Amino acid sequence: MLKNRKLITNSVSMVVNRLAQSITAFVLTASIARILGAEVLGQYLLAFTYYFIFVNIASQGLKTLFTREIAREPEKTPLYLISGTWLQLIFSCLSYVLLVIIVFLLPYTSETSTACYIMGLTIIPFSLSNITEAIFQAKEKMHLIALATVPVYVIRLFIMLWAMQRNYGVDYLAAILVISESVILGIEWILITKIVKAKWQIDRDFVWKTIKNARTFFAIEGLAVVNARIQILILSLSGSEFVIGVYGGIIQLFQPFLIIANSIGIAMFPGLSKAVNQGRDKQRNIIEKCIEILLTIGLPLCVGLLFIGKNLLVFIYNPSFAQGSLALSIIAISLIFLPFNQSLSFLLVANGFEIVNLRQVAINTILGSLLGLILVSQYNLLGAAIMALLMSFIAFSQYLYFTYTLVFPLNLWRIIRSPLIISILMAVVFMVLETSHLNFLLTIAIATCCYILFVSFSSIHALGKIHILWEKVVKR
Repeated sequence: MLKNRKLITNSVSMVVNRLAQSITAFVLTASIARILGAEVLGQYLLAFTYYFIFVNIASQGLKTLFTREIAREPEKTPLYLISGTWLQLIFSCLSYVLLVIIVFLLPYTSETSTACYIMGLTIIPFSLSNITEAIFQAKEKMHLIALATVPVYVIRLFIMLWAMQRNYGVDYLAAILVISESVILGIEWILITKIVKAKWQIDRDFVWKTIKNARTFFAIEGLAVVNARIQILILSLSGSEFVIGVYGGIIQLFQPFLIIANSIGIAMFPGLSKAVNQGRDKQRNIIEKCIEILLTIGLPLCVGLLFIGKNLLVFIYNPSFAQGSLALSIIAISLIFLPFNQSLSFLLVANGFEIVNLRQVAINTILGSLLGLILVSQYNLLGAAIMALLMSFIAFSQYLYFTYTLVFPLNLWRIIRSPLIISILMAVVFMVLETSHLNFLLTIAIATCCYILFVSFSSIHALGKIHILWEKVVKR
């Protein structure tokens, strides 16, 4: 009972932390676009991209390794806290220096470069807080992470909104980010001293051993983060800050789906791992149902974005973002492939084929870079959108191929049948609403109600109880 309660508490804490992060990031992105404009948003997103890449390369490998090792050997926690923090400080400082050198050598404006330098300083406090969070996770005290981060995220958002209303620029927003992450680090250290008795000495043998053991984790995290941000990097060299702002605004619209997909995948993963020893049919049922659920969300969302994407961009951001409607439609097609990519990656790991994920990320990063340089230089924003779609399709092809050859084939028709029917019905709804020329919010409300109705009807039918509902409601 206690174990289940701890599992629920930790799960809820991580979900709350992730939602707070994502919601505040989305509100901030929309606010920068509406108040300061797409060009400033582009500067902010480019600076954040460099920070995001270098902080993940410098810290995520150690965080993953420390979480695993501390969970196995909790008595060594003080060693990981002090020696690990010292090692992380060295990596984060080197990472920041490398960021400064790269940005200095690239042909950015002085304003954009300054924003990158300031925001890059966030690498140091964020990386150090990853050590404390690894300890919290290993000791299954994830609620302490939410306690330290969520209030700061909310307060930071309001301070940034106030700063923008006072016409402070992107440099001030970057500085606020640095200060807020430093505050989080301070709070987490206060909390960790309550559960860990620090031993203020550095073990050099531990440091060298850790560097050796963390190499694989650094490779995976480094490739993954570059792969995730490669479009913005290429746009920054071939386009402008305005184009980066429009593209970044488009990508933010897909974050709710990605959060849902990742959460469902994490929730499914333990059962999927246990099913490895229970037969292929058990695993197949779990993974097919997971993909079907995600397609039921993703395909209708794709249809909706194709019909009202332009109005949605203008409503959330400002009229200048309307020129990104075609790019949004192109990227929306990737929602056909993302449910498979998210689900099958967990399936392969559950069966011990995590090397496939590393290979997929490496291939995507290399091909994405080459295609991106060609497409973005020729078609700018549309090139970045086509690149994003192609990368999703390339990942889909790899995951599907290795699933069929290493694990088992999927019943694709059974997976896509229900989501496809719902999507066709939603397309009819949007076509009718388009001819009615209704208010945008009213259109969204009606479409949402129709979607809920279609999904409910499909779920009842899938459970085999449609005849019961017919008897009770219709024939009464």
